[in-house]
Amino acid sequence: MSTPFNKPFTIGAELDYITDAVARGHLSGDGHYTKLCHRWLEQTLGAKRALLTHSCTAALEMAAMLCDIRPGDEVIMPSYTFVSTANAFVLRGGVPVFVDIRRDTLNLDENLIETAITPKTKAIVPVHYAGVACEMDTIMAIAQRHGLMVVEDAAQAVLSDYKGRRPGAIGDLGCLSFHETKNVISGEGGALLVSNPQLVERAEIIREKGTNRSKFFRGEVDKYTWVDIGSSFLPSELIGAFLWAQLEHAEAIITQRRRLCTVYREALQDLADAGRLLLPQPEPEGVSGNGHMFYLFTRTAAERPALLAHLKAAGAHAVFHYVPLHASPAGRRYGRAAGPLPVTEDLAERLVRLPLYYGLGEDEARRVAAAVRGFFDERQ
Repeated sequence: MSTPFNKPFTIGAELDYITDAVARGHLSGDGHYTKLCHRWLEQTLGAKRALLTHSCTAALEMAAMLCDIRPGDEVIMPSYTFVSTANAFVLRGGVPVFVDIRRDTLNLDENLIETAITPKTKAIVPVHYAGVACEMDTIMAIAQRHGLMVVEDAAQAVLSDYKGRRPGAIGDLGCLSFHETKNVISGEGGALLVSNPQLVERAEIIREKGTNRSKFFRGEVDKYTWVDIGSSFLPSELIGAFLWAQLEHAEAIITQRRRLCTVYREALQDLADAGRLLLPQPEPEGVSGNGHMFYLFTRTAAERPALLAHLKAAGAHAVFHYVPLHASPAGRRYGRAAGPLPVTEDLAERLVRLPLYYGLGEDEARRVAAAVRGFFDERQ
């Protein structure tokens, strides 16, 4: 049996809602289902305003506009993240300043942020890796001391928990992803969460091509016009319909993924205890992840490609993750490292992600774990 790394899925009334959206005769943005998604995100996550976008990348680009990033402004972020985290700010002329990550969570090391701040620093972008929240209390305190914006890249963190709060709705702005590789999916799709009330109106304007069209539809102005920069960030109502069906079952999706992470950990713990591989460290106190991914570390960088090849031959499609941005051609061209990044460079070369998706059976997950075990048994 072949186990893919990821498999898109339906869980409820996705197709029925898409059919209903067509029947309602509203297929462009901000229809019935998009509004349901907005309400759910605001009520469940606690943001002042939620706005669906056609991707998390789009939400990050909106966030860069809302931060008023200008050429030369610096934005602190981890190097171990997806390109969109940096690219959104580079498009506005910003300079990503890469800071090392924590070894326990692979999140931005909050203890290194202040030394990276310069007079040009405009914002901090914590990325909640694998759905495990960054140390947000410390990050928010640093931002407040220095007058900086906080944009959470919560692409992987839908329904994670940080001390009773939801990642994505803690900073000024938060960006979510509903890409088919995430927990809750709509194929492509994302959302911008606005928790700073001073940014709500401008966020609506930027999302609507720089017009005050949203105010017009609410009857607050008698006509709408061009008032600011912006672009077309609205997703189709078909995306909203699919997503709404997923959000109705979001808790069940998260519960299943967390269970699969537990299955993997239980099956591989003795190998970790024996020093054959490393497993993710326990989540920090007060933090609860959402089962977005299960990863392990090989002992050496040279061991990883051999493990991936072994798993592929066994029908288990595991993958590595990001190439650190500070080491990429564009990262060197447009950004800079605040200092040495030894943890990023070490862990990025040894990390392996195992298959994980809603619909992956526990027995199938155990077979993947058995294939991992087989690799290490052969190397004794």
